Amino acid sequence: MKKRIAAIAFAAALALLLSTSTLGATLKYGSRGDDVYTLQSKLKRWGYYSGSVDGIFGSQTLSAVKYFQRKNGLVQDGIVGPATAKALGMTLDSSQSTGGSSTSSSSDVNLLARVVYGEARGEPYKGQVAVAAIVLNRVKSASFPNTIAGVVYQSGAFSIVADGQINLTPNSTAYQAARDALNGWDPTNGCLYYYNPAKTTNKWMLSRPVSVVIGSHSFCR
Repeated sequence: MKKRIAAIAFAAALALLLSTSTLGATLKYGSRGDDVYTLQSKLKRWGYYSGSVDGIFGSQTLSAVKYFQRKNGLVQDGIVGPATAKALGMTLDSSQSTGGSSTSSSSDVNLLARVVYGEARGEPYKGQVAVAAIVLNRVKSASFPNTIAGVVYQSGAFSIVADGQINLTPNSTAYQAARDALNGWDPTNGCLYYYNPAKTTNKWMLSRPVSVVIGSHSFCR
């Protein structure tokens, strides 16, 4: 009898261990963090979600996930597990997928948001995302450092580093713009530079062909 009780207890403990070990690879109702921001951003961009992109997996996000699953032939359980994440083009971070405090202040997101706020606060939202995209495009380019911090703090790259505006506290819009850029939105289509023609006197910059103008900024390759 004691052996049977012990076996049952072991089985229950093992089941709990397995469930908690896989829990971090899913997003579900109550989850918070950057992965939820990514999820909401994608669903909203694709027309499945109309709520706020706030990093909190609530009832509207749940309904949107089920809608996405139904349209894509997935199990309609409202849980973003491996199959749904793959369909969404997401790689889940197990350290932040479930409930708990938001990780929106992670180093890359925070630094990118500070660049957005320092360089483009007051610009149209698309223009704020574009500034963040410039940083990420430079990271991908062989002509620049291969990290966000390396690009931002490269000597002479951003005036906000020299004048201290990089240390201002970003608002929620700047964070959202940073996340949208990290999620793949690039309104500049690959540009590496931008400037405000009303403020720039750099002849080299002014001589570059402009690809797109968003708000006060001209973006070029």
